[in-house]
Amino acid sequence: MIAQQTAEKPTVEYGFRRAIITITVITASLLELIDTTIVNVSLPVIRGNLGATLSDISWVIAGYALANAIVVPLTGWLSTVLGRRNYFVGSIFLFTAASFMCGHSESIENLVAWRFVQGLGGGALLATSQAVLVEIFPEDQLGFANALFGIGAVVGPTLGPLIGGYLTDELSWPWIFYVNIPVGILAATLSFVLIKEPLEKMRTGAFDWQGLLLLVVGIGSLQIFLERGAEEDWFAEAYITVLAFTAGLGLIGFVLWELYKAENPVVDLSILKNRSTAFGTIFIFILGFGLYGVLFLYPQFVQILLGYTAYQSGISLLPGGISAFLTMPLLAIALKNKLSPKIMAGFGFLLFFGCSYILSLENVSSGGDIFWGDFFWAQVLRGVATAMLFVPLTTIALSGLKGAKIAQGSGLTNMARQLGGSFGLAAIATFTHYTSADHRSVLVDKIAHYGTETQQRIDMLTNAFLAKGFDLTNATQKAYMAIEGSVQRNTLQLTYNDAFFYISIFFLLCIPFLLFIPKVKNDGTPMAH
Repeated sequence: MIAQQTAEKPTVEYGFRRAIITITVITASLLELIDTTIVNVSLPVIRGNLGATLSDISWVIAGYALANAIVVPLTGWLSTVLGRRNYFVGSIFLFTAASFMCGHSESIENLVAWRFVQGLGGGALLATSQAVLVEIFPEDQLGFANALFGIGAVVGPTLGPLIGGYLTDELSWPWIFYVNIPVGILAATLSFVLIKEPLEKMRTGAFDWQGLLLLVVGIGSLQIFLERGAEEDWFAEAYITVLAFTAGLGLIGFVLWELYKAENPVVDLSILKNRSTAFGTIFIFILGFGLYGVLFLYPQFVQILLGYTAYQSGISLLPGGISAFLTMPLLAIALKNKLSPKIMAGFGFLLFFGCSYILSLENVSSGGDIFWGDFFWAQVLRGVATAMLFVPLTTIALSGLKGAKIAQGSGLTNMARQLGGSFGLAAIATFTHYTSADHRSVLVDKIAHYGTETQQRIDMLTNAFLAKGFDLTNATQKAYMAIEGSVQRNTLQLTYNDAFFYISIFFLLCIPFLLFIPKVKNDGTPMAH
């Protein structure tokens, strides 16, 4: 049996060798995913140390995301041209070297530039790691391979803020980058020694410069449009309109060129003719929307309204990471024992609905113990839900793909998840901006109409401040500030509750559309139809 599988798929590994390769590639993907969020909690410190503006510091995140979005869909082509092992090892070294330079940056310009380089190396780690895992496991263990990769994809963004907060508080912000160096060197060395090249390779030829240019222009413009749009009130600024037009033109041109003109397309879009790959990629986009959307809203909720520190908010997210970690292997076993991936994904969307709905009911009196408090079960549901979506959807998306096409499919699905996250963040930022303005208007209007009651409240607060020794002018000022603080707090409370509620409804509405996904066998291969 082993000999037969190896003949069909020469890259399959067994025993201790497979275990070491698995740990190595998961570690490499974890490095990349942790670094997508590790800087978030350190930005205020970095901003102060480097004398950066709020607009400047946002590019520390945006530059990394932009580089990721550009390089991820190219991984299939680049791994074919350079060799998967060489490309993977080179990407780890590039990521590691850029991490060192990020930590050594003495200006915001240098940091943003090296974060972009780090993103170029890191983006390659995701798709290539997944492709390597799929190749070293037999066909009937595709679900298990995807579950192992999913551990990094799901747990990484959760661990980032926790590790970042700890290193920044206990050491200094450069250590959020230096921590990558020893791990990166070890991962690169083991990868070079152990990873084999796939036997089947895509046809290569003249480089598709036109396709690359259209991809860079389209994805780059789209990423900047999504990153900056909400802050600039979208189309109120001319350059945002130009970015939207350029993104649309670039992406449409890219698709048409790759499908009908390119002799050697830099991204093989023909794999989307496989219905499983097409539908799986669409739903992975939706998964990215939910995963990054909830992770964006929740820390703001607990830090602004409940006074959590960055490190405390990271700890409160841990139940989700732990539950996802524990769920992944169970889902792989369930897939192998003939549980339908579509049914599994349906339960995943239902649990995501439950998580978001619970969070929509929380208020400023929530909290309690940071780990075991009121948010514990919502975070557990989030972790299980993410696992129950990631594993089956990735299995569906990669079903029917073989050899070098696995890297192409992996690149597209990872790009879809990341773009889904970017769209989700942009949509949520816009929603909270306009919804908070509406809620504030209603609250201020109520205060104005409750003239006597409001005045009594102001008088009571003024007397309280007078009793503390303030003069009448300062006491009155502080009373009005207290009223304003109450309005702001209630505005944020209502805004976050609404955002979580509508996210929950969105996931509930996704469930019926799973019926359009074609059936796949339990080993991830498509059924005849």
